[in-house]
Amino acid sequence: MEREKVPSYLAKSILNRDFVFCFLAFFIFAAAIHALTPTIPVYLARLGSHEREIGVLVGIFGISSLMSRFIVGACLREFSEKSVMMAGALIFALGSLAFIFLHPFWPFFAVRVMQGVAFACLDTAALAFIVNVIPEVYRGQTLAYFMLAPNLALTVAPAFGMFLLNRYNFTFFFLTVAILALGAFALSCLLKGRKTGRPEENTAVYRNRFFEGRIVVPAAIGFMHTFTFGAIVAFFPLYAIQKGVGNPGLFFSAVAIMIISGRIIGGRMLDTWSKDRIILTFLSVGLVAMIILSFSETLSMFIIVGILWGTCTSILAPATMTYAFEYADSSDGTAVGTFRSLTDSGAALGPMIMGMLIPVTGYRGMFICLAFICFIDLCYFQFYVRRHRPVQSSGSYA
Repeated sequence: MEREKVPSYLAKSILNRDFVFCFLAFFIFAAAIHALTPTIPVYLARLGSHEREIGVLVGIFGISSLMSRFIVGACLREFSEKSVMMAGALIFALGSLAFIFLHPFWPFFAVRVMQGVAFACLDTAALAFIVNVIPEVYRGQTLAYFMLAPNLALTVAPAFGMFLLNRYNFTFFFLTVAILALGAFALSCLLKGRKTGRPEENTAVYRNRFFEGRIVVPAAIGFMHTFTFGAIVAFFPLYAIQKGVGNPGLFFSAVAIMIISGRIIGGRMLDTWSKDRIILTFLSVGLVAMIILSFSETLSMFIIVGILWGTCTSILAPATMTYAFEYADSSDGTAVGTFRSLTDSGAALGPMIMGMLIPVTGYRGMFICLAFICFIDLCYFQFYVRRHRPVQSSGSYA
């Protein structure tokens, strides 16, 4: 596909006006979401909801986001990324205000579905915006920096949300979350960027409007990685407590620190080194981390695993995304939506499938299975993806 010419004011620097505003909008929006993560279960419990209802109302957010990404990708063929971001932020703000007035199960369920759609809108549109307004020569580095926004939000927002909840009341808390979402809306309004033109109405475009099939092959790398990480997030704390570790959160602190520092320090390599070698190297680091975890029983070993896994994720996530867009020769909204849907699916399926496996294998057996999945991911990339990449995009990987 023919790539659009990058506006001259955007080509001067990665940290240009649009990047800063889009990053801040994404950060504030992610902070609003993460502030709800620990507080929604508390709120529902105080309303008298049972554990099963809480699980459904928490989980439906991710399911709604996952299922709506394809539709959002299609919308980005008709509307600008800026407009879709504004819509997502506004919908999320209205949903947060609705929490103050809605208490029964089904109205609350509807709001969580609406917020999942809002997240899909802003997340997909923001990534599509950044991918398409930054010169391709800086794409990997830019994505590494941009994807720091949700990581930084995760380090402060859950604690901030619980502080507000303990210090004030639920009404004040939900108003604050709504204000954060409106802040993301205001920042989205300040974006310039490009406008997405309407595609020609033909059968081929219509068939691919909701799904970019060419991106599935490289996106499967990210699917297996998020599958592994999703299972770790769900079950590592239980395993660590079983081994006598009082604070499993230190493992995730090590992961977060390495993700943030790795992207800041190593982001530049994504546009200067061979992407093939980068992906192979960091897939190998992830494999080593899972092998060590399979035999670890002490906090010091867990922290070493966290350092290795965080190092792997810090570079592998943006590298895989950049590689996928080059492989598919497409970075429009449909490509971004398809890629994110597959990685989200991995994060959702990992805990589900490994949760069914644990009663049979135990935690250690599960971690060995995760190491095997990392090995499959490495072999899949080396012996299938690299050998089947399209000829027209091969020059992008050197």
